[in-house]
Amino acid sequence: MKKQADTARLAAANEAGPWVEVYHKTWCSYSRVALALLEEEDPRFEDIGVTDDEIREREMIERAHVTSVPQIFVDGESIGGYDDLAALDAHGLLDGLLGEGKKLSRAV
Repeated sequence: MKKQADTARLAAANEAGPWVEVYHKTWCSYSRVALALLEEEDPRFEDIGVTDDEIREREMIERAHVTSVPQIFVDGESIGGYDDLAALDAHGLLDGLLGEGKKLSRAV
């Protein structure tokens, strides 16, 4: 069942643009700033709170190979944390990565 849901999500993401996942903790200022930056860019993204969710936190660590938050993935590929996201934005690369000109809905 999970595989079918993942397949459906990926198919929808391909039609609407890139799928962004953000693993974050509520107490982390970098997480809050990353989420705010993504909201400004309007990509469709899933915010995955790992503050009290050890299973999702382990998932993040296995995927990113780091324990720091936030961890950001675009179409399943890690782009790193907030500093990496901000660097992409500062160099004008974030719009292209997220599908410039596309207004996408937030998935929570």
